[in-house]
Amino acid sequence: MRIRAERDDLADVLARAGRAVGIRSPLPILQGVLCEVSGGKLTVTGTDNEVTVRTYLDVEVTEEGRAVIPAKLAAEAVHKLPPGAVTLSSSDGEVEITGGGPLFKLREMPVDDYPKITDTPLENAIQVNGAQLIKALGQAGIAASSDDARPTLTGVLFEGEGDSLRLVATDSYRLAVCDVEGVSIEGSKLVPYRALRELGRTIGSGPMTVALGEREASFVTDAGRLTVRIIDATFVNYRQLLPEGHTNRLTVDRAAFLEAVGRAALVAEDHIPVRLAMHTGGVELSVIRQEVGEATELLEGEYSGDDMTIAFNTRYLTDGLNAVDAEKVVIETSDPLKPGLLLGADKRDFRYLLMPVRL
Repeated sequence: MRIRAERDDLADVLARAGRAVGIRSPLPILQGVLCEVSGGKLTVTGTDNEVTVRTYLDVEVTEEGRAVIPAKLAAEAVHKLPPGAVTLSSSDGEVEITGGGPLFKLREMPVDDYPKITDTPLENAIQVNGAQLIKALGQAGIAASSDDARPTLTGVLFEGEGDSLRLVATDSYRLAVCDVEGVSIEGSKLVPYRALRELGRTIGSGPMTVALGEREASFVTDAGRLTVRIIDATFVNYRQLLPEGHTNRLTVDRAAFLEAVGRAALVAEDHIPVRLAMHTGGVELSVIRQEVGEATELLEGEYSGDDMTIAFNTRYLTDGLNAVDAEKVVIETSDPLKPGLLLGADKRDFRYLLMPVRL
């Protein structure tokens, strides 16, 4: 195998595939990426046996072939070379990377030990705007859990909702629901969020094909393909958690609210909530931390309902405010002990349900 390509292009394609590599895997072969050269194209594959990323690059081919090379080391070696053309070649168990003078020689890994990965057919696929889907996944995914002991809560639920694709995630403390209009699917599938958050950094944000099979979910663009095993579990009945209506409604400027919560968080810790005392004219934010001090701030806004004080985890509240795509944000509540609903003032395509902290 011998190819020639621009340094930045080659470093990019190696790094993107390398994001799927199992760094902590007990199998050393999974710390490498498979490079296949055929028909003027380099295909780089990285996997941890759960998530697989293939990336593509048109290159100048001197000799076709296959080789498995150390993922992180190869990408960094190419990146450290001077700008310009780079040559990557393999022979006799050794990989050479050179360009502009410097030369790296890396030991090749056994190709026969690499997992046999085949691209499953894209059945019942839908076409989506990649940038729109990635944005929606980022909004819904903030509520996904990172606790592998509860795998059901580490995923994002994909399901059809009328003429929209609905994305749902929860870690049991909060629930995020995001609707992508103009595209829908039949049924529902639960896809690991740890793979979904890599979409933009691995296969880009161009026009995207999405296929949700029985065992795997595939996401394909011109830049590559990401495939991940679907979580075989029943998602929580989130619909019964969404309230039909609230008696209290606060509307405030999102940027100002976010800054105010950020200032309150300086005094708070994860276990100390920010109190929201809502009343006609706006909301008073306060945090009391016995050994440090307190912070109080009055924020103007529109409020309808009975005067009420409710408290939320500052980090969870900040996540929700960051996810809302609107100039003004609404918090709907009915009781200090019941979840509050966060959404944009002028649209309901994203909803964030947040459990309060008992005072």
